[in-house]
Amino acid sequence: MGNLWIFGFQALWSPIFLLFMVSILICYFLIIGPYRNRFDNAEKVNKKQMFYFTTGIILLYLVKGGPIDLLGHIVFSAHMFEMAVMYIAVPPLLLLGIPVWLYTYITSFRFIQVILIMFTKPLIALFVFNGLFSIYHLPVVFDAVKQNQVAHPIFLAVLFFTAMMMWWPMLNPLPEYQTLSEIKKIGYMFANGVLLTPACALIIFASESLFATYTDPSAWMKAMELCVPAGTLSDLNITGPEFLHWMPIVQDQQTGGIIMKIVQEIVYGTIIGYVFFKWARKERKKDEEQLQKVPPYLQPK
Repeated sequence: MGNLWIFGFQALWSPIFLLFMVSILICYFLIIGPYRNRFDNAEKVNKKQMFYFTTGIILLYLVKGGPIDLLGHIVFSAHMFEMAVMYIAVPPLLLLGIPVWLYTYITSFRFIQVILIMFTKPLIALFVFNGLFSIYHLPVVFDAVKQNQVAHPIFLAVLFFTAMMMWWPMLNPLPEYQTLSEIKKIGYMFANGVLLTPACALIIFASESLFATYTDPSAWMKAMELCVPAGTLSDLNITGPEFLHWMPIVQDQQTGGIIMKIVQEIVYGTIIGYVFFKWARKERKKDEEQLQKVPPYLQPK
């Protein structure tokens, strides 16, 4: 981490992105707090929801605005950790942190309804996110996007949007948008894991370096311009990413694929457990309600 300080505070901590994240958190707490009464049927948000949303925003800043983002331009394994957290872990936290009454308000807008109809059908959401993620990690696409000041933020923003849409069928609480039963939700998560596997396998089992932005000095310098001010970069006596590589390039690449797969399995497994136990509680409650309708003399002792 000490070596990263040579790139300066702005490159390390992205103050503009920090202000953006803080602004989102302030708006969130104002909406669920002082301005809650302006919404229909608005109830007090529980601490668990506030924890989920706040954790999601903090994680998003740490991996996209903190040193991990800068490190991800130098070390591929850091890049894959950033991608895993940003697209696998953050979206469900944000969705779980939104109260039902706020979901109802957001989805009352026609253009939001159109977006949800277009992008949250399970099969579409499943294939669009995993397809884009896999395409992004094709070497020819990855190197081109990583070196383009315009394409890079646009591609990542689109990928984040599709990640949110991918998680929507699993976690939104609105009955009108519940298109999957609990069993289908579990199958949906398994399908997500299967579809992401080829991209991870391509990276894990490659016997040579796949990405020029981590090996070619000129490509790396161009990619670094996306997160380091041009003036700072030109003043540094650095010729390539090798100054911070703590392991061989191929091994770093394979580690990145493994990190992605491990984070994915942990998050997906947690969500499957969350869905299963929620389903079990619902079925238990249904059984209790049915039992109450049975005359006392017929109830099991």
